[in-house]
Amino acid sequence: MTDWGDFLARAERLVERVEHLLPGAAEPPDWAAAVAFRWRRSGARAHLQPVARPHAIRLDDLHDIDAQKALVEQNTRQFLAGRPANNVLLTGARGTGKSSLVKGLLNAHARRGLRLIEVDKDDLMDLPDIIELVQGRSERFILFCDDLSFEASEPGYKALKSVLDGSVAALPDNVLIYATSNRRHLMPEYHDENLQTRHVDGEIHPGEAIEEKISLSERFGLWISFYPFSQDEYLEIVAHWLRAFGLRGRMSEATRQQALQWALTRGSRSGRVAWQFARDHAGRRGAD
Repeated sequence: MTDWGDFLARAERLVERVEHLLPGAAEPPDWAAAVAFRWRRSGARAHLQPVARPHAIRLDDLHDIDAQKALVEQNTRQFLAGRPANNVLLTGARGTGKSSLVKGLLNAHARRGLRLIEVDKDDLMDLPDIIELVQGRSERFILFCDDLSFEASEPGYKALKSVLDGSVAALPDNVLIYATSNRRHLMPEYHDENLQTRHVDGEIHPGEAIEEKISLSERFGLWISFYPFSQDEYLEIVAHWLRAFGLRGRMSEATRQQALQWALTRGSRSGRVAWQFARDHAGRRGAD
């Protein structure tokens, strides 16, 4: 005789195991727990993970990118005020403050309702699910995609392209996308693609490969470029971070040469390299 109680218990356990493997709608997080979140995926399920300790960089810590800073902050202020604002693409030299600028905006405007959600490139297919979680809320959300670079065949490329300006569903008023990349058009560019360019009646018509690469970046309303720092700009940033780490007074000639040597060994005079040198130098001084 069949033991129906045992059978039903086993069936329930089986259903629970199968449900865990099936994709399900993400549950809203505790919105009061943080001002920054990461989209995290585990198997078929995903969720927004609160970031307990967001990066504490301030906008005033970012030197020699005043023009870029002003443009992005103005756009963000428009967004927070409920006025029209653009999705933003920050491109250019590595270590020049692209990501730090977005984090600084959060620290500057979190009290006004700004929230940041970091989305990895591999999870861009989930953008519609993230948008569904936040639309209708009073907070203003920046979906932050850092260090993007695609091949045309990648699913995340098409997903981002669709969400920006290709889907029948528009972005809600409380969502913008800010992305950073070392590539202006987010994709590698090859010399032979320029050979496809045609001249028709004096006009230049790019080839299909170039058109496809431009088609994603042009969907961002605001393009902002970042450039390598000069030696003087680099040293100015070093001096700022030395002061931030508690080393007051004028930078000595020996420290100046050490900072330049540090940059030389890393092949870059960037804000990131300046911060790393100052951190190391302050640590060594504290150990003396």
